[in-house]
Amino acid sequence: MKISTKGRYGLTIIVELGKRYGEGPVPLRKIAEEQTLSEAYLEQLIPLLRNGGLVKSIRGAYGGYKLSKEPCEMTAGDVIRLLEGPIQFVEGLDEEEVPQQSLWRNISEAVREVLDTTTIEDLILAERKEQRPDGYMFYI
Repeated sequence: MKISTKGRYGLTIIVELGKRYGEGPVPLRKIAEEQTLSEAYLEQLIPLLRNGGLVKSIRGAYGGYKLSKEPCEMTAGDVIRLLEGPIQFVEGLDEEEVPQQSLWRNISEAVREVLDTTTIEDLILAERKEQRPDGYMFYI
């Protein structure tokens, strides 16, 4: 299973909105600038996130986007499934040998478990813990 830029950048949008949850709408331009991402590409993803019910849009001079629910109520799996489709490790699983089917199912289930138990709040907290006072990042 490979997560494309669509899934990764979509998750970035959600995490950035989660960091500012309760502070009002965030312009997409601000997220693009802070994360050094293409605003045009993020503009292609935001309708998918909005139509999928993960974000709300606010119009006007002080408009932007915000999460539709609290970061602790949304998982990485919610975002990845919306943008990437079903989480499956191997296509045509029924055509594989039985022992291999079991392996691929177990791997797929483990990936789903991680994505479905990792909340957006968890990702925000992990990022804060990784930042060191000297400006370097820890990687896990």
